Amino acid sequence: MPNLLMPLEHHDISSGSAPSDMHTQLTEFVETISARRLHGVFQPILDMHSGKYFAFEGLIRGPRNSSLHSPQALFDCARQLNMTCQFEHLCREIVMADYARLKLSGKLFINASIPCLTDINFRQDGDLPHLQALGMTPGQIVIEITENHLVSDFSALHDILADYRSFGFDLAMDDLGEGFSNLRMWSEVRPEFVKIDRHFITGIADDPLKFQLVRAMHQIAETCGSQLIAEGIETEAEFTTIRDLGIRFAQGYFIARPVAKPLAAPIVSINQLRTSARIIVFPQHETNNAGYAPIRQLLRSMDPISPDIENDEVYARFEREPKLLSLPVVKNGKPLGMINRYTVIDHFARPYRRELFGKKPCQTLMNDAILIVEHTDSVQEVARRISSNEQDTFLDYFIIVRDGRYLGMGSGRELMNMITNMQMKAARYANPLTQLPGNVPINEHMERLLANNTPFVACYADLDAFKPYNDTYGFRRGDDVILMLAQTLGEVVDGREDFLGHIGGDDFMLLFQSTDWEARCQRAMALFDSRLAYLVEPEHWAAKGFTAENRRSEKVFMPLTALSLGCLVANPGSYHSHHEVAAGVTEAKHQAKKTLGSSMFVERRTTHGAPDDGGNRLRLVSNNRSITALDHYA
Repeated sequence: MPNLLMPLEHHDISSGSAPSDMHTQLTEFVETISARRLHGVFQPILDMHSGKYFAFEGLIRGPRNSSLHSPQALFDCARQLNMTCQFEHLCREIVMADYARLKLSGKLFINASIPCLTDINFRQDGDLPHLQALGMTPGQIVIEITENHLVSDFSALHDILADYRSFGFDLAMDDLGEGFSNLRMWSEVRPEFVKIDRHFITGIADDPLKFQLVRAMHQIAETCGSQLIAEGIETEAEFTTIRDLGIRFAQGYFIARPVAKPLAAPIVSINQLRTSARIIVFPQHETNNAGYAPIRQLLRSMDPISPDIENDEVYARFEREPKLLSLPVVKNGKPLGMINRYTVIDHFARPYRRELFGKKPCQTLMNDAILIVEHTDSVQEVARRISSNEQDTFLDYFIIVRDGRYLGMGSGRELMNMITNMQMKAARYANPLTQLPGNVPINEHMERLLANNTPFVACYADLDAFKPYNDTYGFRRGDDVILMLAQTLGEVVDGREDFLGHIGGDDFMLLFQSTDWEARCQRAMALFDSRLAYLVEPEHWAAKGFTAENRRSEKVFMPLTALSLGCLVANPGSYHSHHEVAAGVTEAKHQAKKTLGSSMFVERRTTHGAPDDGGNRLRLVSNNRSITALDHYA
């Protein structure tokens, strides 16, 4: 093993074995480490609960204004010289010394690769003597396992890491999510801290998949007792998303960059954002279906029959099993068709037919126009194939195979029931027309606002005279109006702070944190009215309505569809559940609908402190007038 301070000529960097520029850099590397011209930099890890720096990660840097300033260049040279472990050990010594000199509080995370942790040359005494000389203890150190090497013997690794723990060191695992062995490493090592790979943090505020993956990591961490650290946070949105997910520790350039002399505490703006009552809108999945489910979920085990079996035997089996409607016909694992109970009974019921067909192979009564599906096909795809085919027999049963070989049967009736249930469930999470969040996400976000004591405004958006429009123009044009409304509302909200959901039909819910929510609502009404002109006939637009049947089947003049907005100001402590908010905002919507044309009704309910303007007030705002009335809910 090469000695770290060995003279240059003893290292394998002769000009004959390396290009001249590489030889120069390797020469500079050996001179640099021999003179210990390296220094540590420290990036803080923020405790989201206390607002203090919980720890600092120690990193190494080479001489400034040098080709060896970056850690990547330094470790590349160490690998070229087969000196990785020696160099890693030197880096830890320098980082710990600089940390002790700065008298930083909290724990120190130091990087270590598995090969170097397990190297016998550095396990005998490890870093203990150096720590003692610096006046530090192992309890201040977290060994961060940085490289995801293939581990062939986890039991041996477990024993080695147990030695480190016995001295008082904590362990951290870096880059959770990078590579397939991460989860096993987590379960085997059981580290005190786990860092989420920055790939999953970058863009998490806008990426539903990353969001759900990090949420799952958080749940796993809580189960096994590890603390998660979200690293690579570079934007306010990423910071807020991690905060609202409940992940306790955070690290990244947005909080602080690694520097040689870090601040002892976060800057004021970070703690202001950390304690802000405003919450971020979690990213929502957009999907055009009710979710994937394999058709094998409907698999029924059923013993098939051979095509050579006589029809008499088939008839006897139908008699023994009264609920059996169809039998699959299979030869050498390959499905050939199905025999229907009523086909056999019909043939045998006619005079002399049993004598004619009874001894013949059942293949003579078999229907070979059957639906055969792979067990991995989705239930939606199978339902589409059934609905697009004119064969009525497809509605009863179909055959499920694995790589073309018979597995069992599926029922068309059970398939339709499953599709219906999936669509109903999916509609609660995402409206199938607009793909906006449905009732469940709406209620969940409302509960988040209430639990966080966040002031917000709930706004119920509903269309007036929409049924007459649907009756006159047809449901497809009605869908166009709903889609136009969804687009309009989406344009006026702040996607980071304001939540937009689709309750169903022409009903929408907005949950505003934006302070200018009234101006946004006014803009929504103006946009809706202007865009409606393109969705009605010119003569109807000119007349501001059309003749249609009312609920008593009478021909009457109907005004054009309009947008009603019922708004409820929800101050902290005023409401305690989404049910209470829903009841209040629904009443506000009913009040708004009493005014002709697009209008907004605002309920302000004050439960603490002095009332506004001498009392609680309701304001009704339309495109052409403004009305103020005493609050009858006071």
